[in-house]
Amino acid sequence: MSRRTLDDFKKDFFNDPEAAAAYEKLKPEFELRSKLIQMRMESGLTQEEIAKRMGTSKASVCRLESAKHSPRLATLQSYAEAAGFKLSLKTTPI
Repeated sequence: MSRRTLDDFKKDFFNDPEAAAAYEKLKPEFELRSKLIQMRMESGLTQEEIAKRMGTSKASVCRLESAKHSPRLATLQSYAEAAGFKLSLKTTPI
């Protein structure tokens, strides 16, 4: 018997309508976290360096990047600026 791959699990997951709907609902949150980490990596900074530039703790930056709470817009702006970016919001029709 062969071992199941990640692709096998993904296929099963997305074939379940409830699971797929739950994923779609959380997708913007995951994309935001991914974008934060991408900005930090592109700027060549560590979480500690971002935290210092924001005037906060590394733990706060870690929570921000790991989706443990919903950040305020001002926090997102501060993070983007600390990484050398300007925050902009984009909307798309549903």
